[in-house]
Amino acid sequence: MSLEILTAGPMLTVQDAGRFGLRHMGVSPAGPIDRAAMALANALVGNAPGAAALEFAGPAGSFRCDRPVRFAVAGADCPIRIDKRVVLAGESHRLNPGETLTVGVPEGTVWAYLAFSGAIATPEVLGSRATHLRSGLGGPEGRALAAGDRLPLGPDEADAPCLRPDSRLDGAAPFRETGPIRLILGPQDGHFAPEIVARLTGCDFTVTPQRDRMAMVLGGTDLPAARGHDIVSDGTVPGSVQVPGSGMPLVLLAESQTTGGYPKIGTVASVDLARLAQMPVGAQVRFALIPAEEGEDLWIARQARLRRLLEALVAKPEGVLRSDYLLSCDLVGGFYEPGEIVRPVTIRGPEECS
Repeated sequence: MSLEILTAGPMLTVQDAGRFGLRHMGVSPAGPIDRAAMALANALVGNAPGAAALEFAGPAGSFRCDRPVRFAVAGADCPIRIDKRVVLAGESHRLNPGETLTVGVPEGTVWAYLAFSGAIATPEVLGSRATHLRSGLGGPEGRALAAGDRLPLGPDEADAPCLRPDSRLDGAAPFRETGPIRLILGPQDGHFAPEIVARLTGCDFTVTPQRDRMAMVLGGTDLPAARGHDIVSDGTVPGSVQVPGSGMPLVLLAESQTTGGYPKIGTVASVDLARLAQMPVGAQVRFALIPAEEGEDLWIARQARLRRLLEALVAKPEGVLRSDYLLSCDLVGGFYEPGEIVRPVTIRGPEECS
């Protein structure tokens, strides 16, 4: 029972929730850039939120399975086809042996997720299947996926329904928010003069092409450090905003290093880190400062919203309504949802009407 990669985009990797508890040994968690989006993709096919799925930036590629599976794409609307049939992101669909699934480029965002029922079942490395490209951990040989790879799939409930949210999501993403990216100052904000710190909230930054799963660089506004751009290396986390000698802030992401020697002017609140990482190149970014306690409260509330969303998934009506069947149905009396059409209507000939 496996998933065959027919073609693969340049950033197609296996990710699960990540490997935790090893930062003191220099191992960062990896895992998804957008955890909520991966959780949604998994839930739509009946997997646990942190089960292993495929993350992609740019086109995902094309795939084939040797058993019937359900799949879902979440995080962004994408062009998706089963052979020549177009299907939607943000809900699950069935893929049968012999059919080819093709998933294109995420629209309006950067990262999206493709989950299969049963989940990807590659061997665990240090307790996780997540691929860490920089250190070569997880996935097949610690690398991005390539054409010809075969990934094992876990057990699946063949008769389980396809699912969708109870209401249509904007852009197949669990959350769509606007406004400034919220930031907690420190721990080395004292390396910067007050007028430089004020640039965080008073100036716009621009997302540059310098980005990957480790970090993203922001341009447009420099942040020179009065006390220099070197510190004794200390701990970093995803969301840390380091400022190297260029003055261009560098926001750490899922594959960030565990320590660093650049001053950290702030840390992006966890509730907004994925939103920042999903902004396309050229997007304008403005920060807003909040206390750490508010950041924690926002994260707790976001997780509660995500749980409610996943718990409210509903079964999709399945089956294809053919034109000859629709023509046999009584549609004259008004407009009906497909699921409300329950019986064909026999059309009487003229001789039966007298």
